[in-house]
Amino acid sequence: MEKIRVAIIGIGNCASSLIQGIYYYADKKPEEAIGLMHWEIEGYKPSDIEVVAAFDIDARKVGMDVNEAIYAPPNCTTVFCPDIKPSGVKVDMGCVLDGVAPHMAEYPENHTFVVSDDSEKGKEDIVKILQDTGAEILLNYLPVGSEKAARFYAECALDAGCAYINCMPVFIVSDPEWSARFEEKGIPMVGDDIKAQIGATITHRTLANLFRDRGVELERTYQLNTGGNTDFLNMLNRDRLDSKKESKTEAVQSVLGERMDPENIHIGPSDYVPWQKDNKLCFLRMEGKTFGDVPMNIELRLSVEDSPNSAGCVIDAIRCCKLALERGIGGQLTSISAYTMKHPPEQFTDDEAVQMVEEFIAGERER
Repeated sequence: MEKIRVAIIGIGNCASSLIQGIYYYADKKPEEAIGLMHWEIEGYKPSDIEVVAAFDIDARKVGMDVNEAIYAPPNCTTVFCPDIKPSGVKVDMGCVLDGVAPHMAEYPENHTFVVSDDSEKGKEDIVKILQDTGAEILLNYLPVGSEKAARFYAECALDAGCAYINCMPVFIVSDPEWSARFEEKGIPMVGDDIKAQIGATITHRTLANLFRDRGVELERTYQLNTGGNTDFLNMLNRDRLDSKKESKTEAVQSVLGERMDPENIHIGPSDYVPWQKDNKLCFLRMEGKTFGDVPMNIELRLSVEDSPNSAGCVIDAIRCCKLALERGIGGQLTSISAYTMKHPPEQFTDDEAVQMVEEFIAGERER
C-alpha cells in the first residue's frame, strides 16, 4: 500500500502517542494488535501512516526531528515505543495566534509552553510546506480555546487541498459553512473534538443510553475530570472552555430520550493536578428513578492515560479519511465523525456509529 501522508499541527502528548503507535504496531501481527478498533482498513494498517510535516511553537520542538520532538517537554505521556529512529522530518515553526493562553507563562517551563523565537509562519508558508511535502491530511491537535488558530489552519488545508481532521473543540467540521467550502473543493473533513477509546465521554454516553433503554429516568448527573498535562493546565483559563463544555455536554445530551435541564447536568474539566501528568481521572455520578419512582445512583471513578486513549480513535479517522480521498468524497464524513468525535456534524448512538463506519469502509455508504 502507498503511505498515507499526514501533517500534524501541535506535537504534544496526543501527537506523541499517535506517532509512537505508528511504529509500535509496525512489527505486530493482527492477533497481537491489542488496542486497535481496526487492524486494517481497506488494506491500510497503522504503519501505512507517514508523518511528512509537523508544526509547533515550542522552542524545545521547533527545528527538531519530529520523532525526537515527541519526547520533548512539556510532553508527559507514557512512552510505550522508545528509541524511534529519526524520520528526517523537522518540526516547523507554526503560527501562535490564540494558541497559547496568557496564564501559561506563570508556570514552570517543564509544565508549560516556551514559545520559540523563530519567525512565525504565515498562511502562504504553511500552504507551501503542505504542498511541497505532498501532505494529504492535516491533523489539528491545537490546545482547547485556539479558535483563531484552528480556523487559520483550516484555511491552510483548503488552500493546500488537504483533508482536515479536527481533534479539538472548535466547531469547524460541524459548521455547515465550513463543510460547504470543503465539499465544494472535494476535500473531506472529520471532526470535531476527538473522543477516547474508553474515556469519560464514551462511558457517560453508554451509561446514559443504558438508563434510557432500561426505562430509568436520569434526573441529575455530573462528570468531573482532573489531569496534569498541558491540556488541563491550559483549561484553567475558564474563558477558553465554552466550546469544550458544549462539546462534552452535547455528546451526552444527544443520546438521552429527552434533553436534561442544563441545571441538572454538569460536564467539564475541573482542575489541574501536575503530578497526574497525562493520567486523567473522571468522577462520574448519575442519579435516577427506577420502577415505582424508587431512587438509585451510580458513582464511577475512571482512570486512563489520556493521549494513547485518543490515538486509538485518530488512527481510524486518518485511514477513513484516506478512503474518502481515494473515492473523491468532499465535506463532512458523517460516519467516522460520529464514531470518533464528541461534536460531529450529526450525533448518533455509538452502536449506530459503529455500523455506519463498517458500511463506509465497505463502500456501502458514501460518507
